[in-house]
Amino acid sequence: MKGCVTLVGAGPGDPGLMTVRGLAALQRAEVVVYDRLIDPRLLDEAPARALRVFAGKASGAHTLPQDEINALLLAHARRGRRVVRLKGGDPFVFGRGGEEAEALAAAGIPFEVVPGLSSAVAAPAAAGIPLTHRAVASSFAVVTGHEDDRRAAGRVDWSRLATAVDTLVILMGLENLPRIARSLIKAGRAAETPVALVERGTTSAQRVVIGRLDRIADLAVSAGVRAPAVIVVGDVVALRPRLLAGAGGSDEVGVGAGEQRVATEAELGEEVLQVLLAAR
Repeated sequence: MKGCVTLVGAGPGDPGLMTVRGLAALQRAEVVVYDRLIDPRLLDEAPARALRVFAGKASGAHTLPQDEINALLLAHARRGRRVVRLKGGDPFVFGRGGEEAEALAAAGIPFEVVPGLSSAVAAPAAAGIPLTHRAVASSFAVVTGHEDDRRAAGRVDWSRLATAVDTLVILMGLENLPRIARSLIKAGRAAETPVALVERGTTSAQRVVIGRLDRIADLAVSAGVRAPAVIVVGDVVALRPRLLAGAGGSDEVGVGAGEQRVATEAELGEEVLQVLLAAR
């Protein structure tokens, strides 16, 4: 008897942003294979008897290689179990869900994909940054800043992306931020283009760092920004103060970042670092 696998997007961090359909799948699961960036409270939604398997990945440290994760999903499904693969964000947005779906399809295992809210969209929104705006930006692109190390040459063509769209959203790019910034400027993106780094977007630990493209890499280091962080490049970043002012200056802008306040505002040269911490 064959079981089935549901690839579920858990959303960007705030458990309240998980879809109703994804939650229902989790509540029926017999096996949950989950990633590092999901909120651990979501695991409480699975039945108490369900097997929980951690398969998280961090840069340079993978609990399970992808091939082993694929094999794990296949093995449990072949035993007739309902398996939920719980992934941060959306399974098909830089989440390797496509690889897992491909393995399941090749093995003839029934599977379903439940989309999730990607941090590419949710983190900027939670930080008060619209990716598009009729007066500022008519296009945006989402791109990875960390490509497959097995490829000799990366597929991200920064020289073409630099001026091809109004807003660039870069995921997993913090480690390579100096190189990315240099590449964008070399290809014609203005050095003074505003950039936002949204660390742990939508959660109570969210932090937002704003700076110029030519200085953002140094600012990230001095501010101690850590992954996961979404990088937003474009003039839409400059809209943030107006949106926050419209919220009464409380900084409670977004889709679920929790009640927040500006805890620190320190001048770093011409840059401003804004650290957002949960209200106490």
